[in-house]
Amino acid sequence: MKVLYIHAHFDDYEFTASGTFELWRRQLGSAFRGRVIVCTDGQAGHHCRTRAETGRLRLEEQARSAQIGGYEFDLLRLPNGQVPREACLRVTPELLAALWKAIRDFEPDYLLAPPLPVDPLAGVHVDHVAVAQALREVAYMINVPHAFTPEYPAAETQSQPCKVPVIVAVYDGYMFGDNTHDLAVDVEDAYDQICAMTWCHQSQIAEWLPWVGRHRMAAPRSLEEWRLTLRHRFDRKNRELRIASAHAFEVFTVTAWGELPTFEQILRDFPGLATEASHLEPLRARLERWHGAGASQEAA
Repeated sequence: MKVLYIHAHFDDYEFTASGTFELWRRQLGSAFRGRVIVCTDGQAGHHCRTRAETGRLRLEEQARSAQIGGYEFDLLRLPNGQVPREACLRVTPELLAALWKAIRDFEPDYLLAPPLPVDPLAGVHVDHVAVAQALREVAYMINVPHAFTPEYPAAETQSQPCKVPVIVAVYDGYMFGDNTHDLAVDVEDAYDQICAMTWCHQSQIAEWLPWVGRHRMAAPRSLEEWRLTLRHRFDRKNRELRIASAHAFEVFTVTAWGELPTFEQILRDFPGLATEASHLEPLRARLERWHGAGASQEAA
């Protein structure tokens, strides 16, 4: 089982999928391989540190989190070798090419991605939306070997097929008012691990997030204080998603951007599924409809 998480920023992973990765790792052991790719340089989000210092700190913090979480970590690099600039990410041929190569190099079974908003009144972060849109647009190209050979030259007469992953959207705290989910994973057993990984991001949780204001949180002075703050965040998300539980949950929405899974495959592969907090019957119906439409197109 290989799972690739692609998102915009340092710390996006820890707040949306790190518990599920930990459950996968505990369940599958050495048969699980997880990788996290951050798509921006991390230099924009601070109020008193320089851009260069902020980017360096964010990189160090993510590396510490990766050591705790046991996942591989990469920065996305464009074909020219540069990391995209934070706070102004746009869908460009260069971004599509870089994502195409990163996905083809790893060949994951599942790709976890940011969601796209449906409601125009929902809040967004420009970088989150750009990554989501770019992944949606590049999904069909994953098994198109010549799509970006101008950027990444290859032997065009000796192509090999590439696995296309199931693409699943994660929760997005910036998209308040438009979040939904198919799958609710109970990550309470991994809460200590989530606390430890998020605590690595000191320049975020102890400096930037309290200062920027929209998160309504005081700067935590200790790991114990942070545990309480993080618990409040999970509780608020549960209320938003109408999950009647005191446990911590991570939620996911299955897309048709990549490979179409079966309902049984999803139930088999995702650890810690809480049926009472998930929306499984609508997901089952949607997957059956998608598979039926695909069969009709093939017949035509």
